[in-house]
Amino acid sequence: MRKFGIVVLSVFLFSSAANAQRIMLDKIIAVIGNSVILQSDIELLNAQYLIQNVHPDKCMLTQGLITQKLLVQQAAIDSIDVKEDDIQNEIDRRMRSMSQRAGGQDKLEQFLGRSLLQYKEEIHGDVREMMLAEKMKGHITEKLNTTPQDVRDYFNKMPKDSLPTFNKEVEVAEIVFQPKLTKDEKDIYRQKSQDLLDRIKKGEDFATLATAYSQDPGSAPQGGDVGFADRNTFVKEFTAWAFRLKAGEYSPVFESPDYGFFFLQVLERRGEQVHVRHILITPPITAASLDRAKGKADTVYNLIIKNRKVDFFSSAAAFYSDNKETKYNGGMILNPEGETRTTYIPTDKLDPQIAVVVDTMKAGGVSKPVLFTDQRGLKSYRVFYLKSVTNAHKANLDQDFPKIKAFATEDKINRTVSQWFAKKRKETFIKIDPQYQACSVLKDWATPTTNAQVKP
Repeated sequence: MRKFGIVVLSVFLFSSAANAQRIMLDKIIAVIGNSVILQSDIELLNAQYLIQNVHPDKCMLTQGLITQKLLVQQAAIDSIDVKEDDIQNEIDRRMRSMSQRAGGQDKLEQFLGRSLLQYKEEIHGDVREMMLAEKMKGHITEKLNTTPQDVRDYFNKMPKDSLPTFNKEVEVAEIVFQPKLTKDEKDIYRQKSQDLLDRIKKGEDFATLATAYSQDPGSAPQGGDVGFADRNTFVKEFTAWAFRLKAGEYSPVFESPDYGFFFLQVLERRGEQVHVRHILITPPITAASLDRAKGKADTVYNLIIKNRKVDFFSSAAAFYSDNKETKYNGGMILNPEGETRTTYIPTDKLDPQIAVVVDTMKAGGVSKPVLFTDQRGLKSYRVFYLKSVTNAHKANLDQDFPKIKAFATEDKINRTVSQWFAKKRKETFIKIDPQYQACSVLKDWATPTTNAQVKP
């Protein structure tokens, strides 16, 4: 955290100095139609990458800004715009990410030397321009269609000695049986939470009790304080109380099915953000609740084996599974990587606990209930169905048509956008400072006869 703070602070100091001295020290690096790119634009964009520990090439940054300006200018011509709500959502997403890296909103504001409201106003124009450029890029390629013949042509042009090798892949479905406590079992921990709330209302220190008893590892060391956050930060039950109460008020004890029993205090409200602190009491999984989950899993497993229809596992997942992410798509587990979220998962990307189970199974097989521990340490019983297995192999159209189609589509999009830029830059006055004309990626971008030094 300290390292990040130093980086953010140095970025702030740099940007403040750049803003204060822009008139004296800034210069125009490029002119694109009726827009300009300043040296400070490049430096500040570079600083944003440095926050993420990424060290970009400034030639590439400059090319990116030039292409963005071209897209934004065309968006204005084509009457393409972005909604203010979408801009605010993107800004809020960025603020959440930066706050998490900094250790909370207060610390981020200290690093930036300004409030997040001020910072949001400062980056609003840049975020809007970035989103406009992306939307215009989508408009340019929205009518593209990759036909089966396009896929075959793309594949046939690939050098046969450099065809990609795809790792072994599997399709796996699951039914999850989470252990559930009875009302009497849960009431013990509801009362524990209520007792803590009563002690605080009688005068004991909230932060001291949160540090000692709260089972939220992220906030307990800070006395239960989670800083400022918006409505998208918390689970719905927490959000409902956090944004209902006034500053200083306490919520009653309430339950979140995924976490346990909460109560919270609102410390401050700032528009659509709220500063709260809370205490969480999480009931432990008992041996009895695990036994009940195991019994239910055994019953459903026997039903599946008895009804060996292709769609029965899917129906059972929808009816019995406690995993909200998979139960309504037949229990199918999606590949966590990639934009398409395909059901085909390379075995090296599969959860090791699942990999051990399916390694000895044949396609079409169903596992007996197995005890599973997730990343949060929570236990459940799961039944797995191995839908298909594809062994490691060189790419071919029969087995890998969807993947090759994705490659072909990406290639088609890139070529279409490149052609658009090649045409657009010939139609637009572009002037680039000699300092950046040496960049190979900017070769031939400047309008002929305009390669002299650009005057600030």
